[in-house]
Amino acid sequence: MTQEDLSMDTVIRQRLKGLRLAKGWSLDALAARCFMSPSTLSRIETGHRRIALDQLVPLAKALGTSLDQLVEPTSDEDVVIRPEPEHQVGLSVWMLSREHSSNGTTVAKMRITPERSVADIGLSVHPGREWFTVLSGTVSLVLGERTILVGEGQAAEFSTMVPHRIGAHEEPVEILTIMDHGGERAHLHAERAAD
Repeated sequence: MTQEDLSMDTVIRQRLKGLRLAKGWSLDALAARCFMSPSTLSRIETGHRRIALDQLVPLAKALGTSLDQLVEPTSDEDVVIRPEPEHQVGLSVWMLSREHSSNGTTVAKMRITPERSVADIGLSVHPGREWFTVLSGTVSLVLGERTILVGEGQAAEFSTMVPHRIGAHEEPVEILTIMDHGGERAHLHAERAAD
């Protein structure tokens, strides 16, 4: 067994125990849910017994997680995101989440300037919800027939089934936004394709 195998084995054991404790379950409670003996579970958690695949599947199911999440590798690359800005006229975007996040959301920082012409961007409509907070400046949020000014330190959340557009009001604005998959496709990929 290599050092890497040992460390992954340790991580899996920590995840199993951590998930069990987070649910407030004793070894007996988990054992009843995955049809193993409490002593077997104790030996797995403490490293006195090797973990077998046929044990991981029922453990993952009982703990409400997936096998993929239990065995997912860990490294510093999984922790630190070093965003590179993508620039368009009047818009810079820094992606702050991984491309394929497990929860289906995208987090981005955006800098929008008045050069981003309202005529150049139409109103978007797509399934889902969108959220943003204003880091600096004032956002001009168009929702259907309404224009709402959202100032520094304020946040907005809205259904993206309402025709909408986010722009800068009089001066550059910086926002932190969270979009679901539909919002990412509509706002980020569509705008890149338009260039």
